[in-house]
Amino acid sequence: MPHAPDRAPDRGPDRGPDRAVVLIAEELSPATVEALGPDVAVRHVDGTDRAAFLAAVDDADAVLVRSATQVDQEALDAAKRLRVVARAGVGLDNIDVRAATLAGVMVVNAPTSNIVSAAELAVALMLAAARHVSPAHAALRAGEWDRARHTGTELYEKTVGIVGLGRIGVLVAQRLAAFGMNVIAYDPYVQAGRAAQVGVRLVDLDTLLAESDFVSVHLPRTPETIGLIGADQLAVAKPSLVLVNAARGGIVDEEALHHALVTGQVAAAGLDVFAVEPCTDSPLLQLDNVVATPHLGASTHEAQEKAGLAAARSVRLALAGELVPDAVNVQGGTIAEDVRPGIPLTEKLGRIFTGVAGEVAQQVDVEVRGEITENDVKVLELAALKGIFTDVVPDVVSYVNAPLLASERGTAVRLVTEQDSPDHRNLISIRGTLADGSRVSVSGTLVGINQRERLVEVNGYDIDLEPTDHLAFFAYHDRPGMVGTVGRVLGEAGVNIAGMQVSRNAKGGEALVALSVDSAIPTEVLADIEASMSAHSARSIDLV
Repeated sequence: MPHAPDRAPDRGPDRGPDRAVVLIAEELSPATVEALGPDVAVRHVDGTDRAAFLAAVDDADAVLVRSATQVDQEALDAAKRLRVVARAGVGLDNIDVRAATLAGVMVVNAPTSNIVSAAELAVALMLAAARHVSPAHAALRAGEWDRARHTGTELYEKTVGIVGLGRIGVLVAQRLAAFGMNVIAYDPYVQAGRAAQVGVRLVDLDTLLAESDFVSVHLPRTPETIGLIGADQLAVAKPSLVLVNAARGGIVDEEALHHALVTGQVAAAGLDVFAVEPCTDSPLLQLDNVVATPHLGASTHEAQEKAGLAAARSVRLALAGELVPDAVNVQGGTIAEDVRPGIPLTEKLGRIFTGVAGEVAQQVDVEVRGEITENDVKVLELAALKGIFTDVVPDVVSYVNAPLLASERGTAVRLVTEQDSPDHRNLISIRGTLADGSRVSVSGTLVGINQRERLVEVNGYDIDLEPTDHLAFFAYHDRPGMVGTVGRVLGEAGVNIAGMQVSRNAKGGEALVALSVDSAIPTEVLADIEASMSAHSARSIDLV
């Protein structure tokens, strides 16, 4: 495979004990390779050479592709160590997402990398169609100087209809508002209040087509959107309408559009996408009132660089077992800013839960209470599972394979949300049932302006402890001298206590000592404390 002269060479041909292998299957910029960091071994292969790709993916931990490399069931079967597939771009047509999910492989893309480029191209096509740039250019090259034949129309004070008010649609709306246009939009999944925030009035599709002088399409291609704008919709449009589609082919019925353009039912069109691509023989390309480009929405240097860098960052997060915001096959959806601080806390609670239980629970409830439940908190269930299994399995636990690990081990998981939280603004609890029917629970919250993590409950005992790297819990029958015993044994072992909480259900009843310490408690020291206290249970948990 010929590579650009400045392509970064393979780094670290040997995996090494702590180095993951990242396989780059298509040309990416040196900056993208650099963004992967020094802790991975980078290898290159021509992803379009099927035999070479299947051989190279054998021991890869991550694969980076653009659009030419097919990551299908065959490739996933050949990849024995694969944890993440990253697409340096938006579309995922060349990746079998379902097969990857079943294999526990995370799939990520770069959904925002091209939004500015796509929005700018939509505006460019609109201007080009309105001012007859394409036929005027062709005529001038043919030696014709005919200004009258190419008289166009202004965008100023016209109405533009945005079909699909997602990220790109909003950018287009903002840019066209600057042209002095009246902006309306159709999007059944956007609330009127949200549209008003960006200065857009929501209408139904027929109203949009009837009122608009210009229309720009910005919807994904789904079974519901294919053929969304067809003959019936174009029939209600103004004959002066300029229609732009820089989203996905097939949303606009090309046969109906061709008929409308030929008969004068629609004035002009700007097209970057087609129902079947590559497309070089569409009848639309023969019309002077059509300006067309070969799917160039993401084809800018800036968009390609952003896509590569975003993919590299996602790979680093995935290989570290961290949450990857751009993962497409991890449940949880968009993560609200109010939810993000609770993710690391919930992971810690999961690890503490398993440490206290001493085994994998058969049934787990992840309970979320308080204001945070106004958002989608599904990701906290994943964070809890990641924590629960982190110290149970030898492999890296991620947000994509954690549910599979729970299923394989017969752990039933349920997310419970409740807006009412009497004692804390927000409270996250993990409650579970063990094989012998006993119950285990841990709870935590975030406090103060700095959102400091606090462990506030263990097995029904109220505590207030920072979940530091090293924790210990001793359950025992309440009687004098036990706190001193814990301090004495740890002191003799050279283990410093950073924080201690004692909680009991009644005077002389059952009690719990919860400790945060500066270093791990050796096994023999833990056993000594357990024996000295006649403790029912003694657990030491290291979160590093």
